[in-house]
Amino acid sequence: MKMTSPFKTPILLAVFILSVIVSTISCKDKESKNSENSYEKTNQKDSIVEVPEEKAAPPLVINYKIDSLKTSVELDSFKNRYSEAQQKVISALNRIEPRRVRISENLVVPDTLFDDLYNYSPFPKNMELLRDIPKTILISQRIQGFALYENGNLIKWGPVSSGKKSTPTPNGLHYGNYKAKKKISTVDEAWILPYYFNFMNFEGVGVHQYALPGYPASHACVRLYMEDAQYIYDWAKQWKLNSSGRKVLRKGTPFMVFGKYDYENESPWLQLATDRLNNNLIDEEMNTLKNYVANYNEYIKTIDSNDLERELSLDEGTIVTYN
Repeated sequence: MKMTSPFKTPILLAVFILSVIVSTISCKDKESKNSENSYEKTNQKDSIVEVPEEKAAPPLVINYKIDSLKTSVELDSFKNRYSEAQQKVISALNRIEPRRVRISENLVVPDTLFDDLYNYSPFPKNMELLRDIPKTILISQRIQGFALYENGNLIKWGPVSSGKKSTPTPNGLHYGNYKAKKKISTVDEAWILPYYFNFMNFEGVGVHQYALPGYPASHACVRLYMEDAQYIYDWAKQWKLNSSGRKVLRKGTPFMVFGKYDYENESPWLQLATDRLNNNLIDEEMNTLKNYVANYNEYIKTIDSNDLERELSLDEGTIVTYN
């Protein structure tokens, strides 16, 4: 049987061949682009896996402003404008309880808000001076703040309310003595002091949870937020006593209390609006700390290691406390 070509003219044959060539080139080009797109997507995915996103670091410079809550509308706006975590940071910067933010309150507010108070520390992140001390507690009365250091590295800071003008907290190098999860005040039996940690035994002065009003207000003790009082309670070391409880074998964590609060002028944290470095440690305070550290080093040399080792061979879990 004679086969007939579908292309009855040379022109149709030429058109068919040309269309096949064009189609082939187009497919290859499309395949190439798909391959490139696939490569780009793969590379993007791999880069996300191989280079995890880092936590955003705070800016090198944080400035402050004063926010005056003159009306209930401004107070409501404040509470709606900031998250609960941010309001907590702002309250801590103003040395008050979050629930104490009220109408007519002047608050210092940073221009960049993070959820972590650590980013606003007035204390240095590293202090070479404290490098050889395993744990140190600094309490600045001038700026009403505490700082916890481990071998010179800042791990936590927060607001305090130290002794009022008539009953100031004694400055000096003190040491952690005894602690109690709940202690009754010797000033007023109605005052319950959670997570009490004494650092002046005979004077009955220590740190504990109690309301922070935004100024020094205590009867010599150092008031803290509940979470901060509990943290120090668990973190700091007590003294080591002999089996009779009458001899101190080793003092506890050093509490270094220093500085003087200025009762005559505006609170130092409100002054951050005009001087963002106003709350940082000053030379006079650093010199005081140097003297404390020198005294601490002299004390360490006096420890009778034989007595301490003998007592530590007893039950480490036993805690001796005085009330």
